[in-house]
Amino acid sequence: MALPTRAEVEDFLFAEADLLDNWKLKDWLALYTPDAQYEVPSTDLGKSPDPKVSLFYIADDYTRLEQRVIRLGKKTMHSEYPRSKTRHLVSNVRVLGEEAGCVQVAAGFAVYRSKWGETDLFVGGYEYLLRQTPEGLRIRKKRCLLDLDGLRPQGRVSILL
Repeated sequence: MALPTRAEVEDFLFAEADLLDNWKLKDWLALYTPDAQYEVPSTDLGKSPDPKVSLFYIADDYTRLEQRVIRLGKKTMHSEYPRSKTRHLVSNVRVLGEEAGCVQVAAGFAVYRSKWGETDLFVGGYEYLLRQTPEGLRIRKKRCLLDLDGLRPQGRVSILL
């Protein structure tokens, strides 16, 4: 398998961030493979937690992620209605190699969330497994490792990182 270049991966990650910032969540979901995983481990679990034995803020398969996208689009999702304004900044993108037919990618992130006159900052690192498909790169797995001591003052993750 020929690995994509860092520039190709950066363009893909920047496009993903733009979809999230513009709340184009159905288009964002289309970037995921049917066997995808989306994970946000608790901030106290270290770098390699297992969602089967540890409590995660989010540990979604594709079906659960699809349901999350549907809920985030409804007015009854009180934590995100009206929607937050977000800005996803992606940096330090590295193509690390191959794992099980997927490209391993790491990147840093800062996500600003503004709502009701308050701005929260989520910072950390992304770990991706990207699969090359006829449609282009697709996300097989995304793990968002928060570099925070806890979720204070936010208290929750109601947006997609």
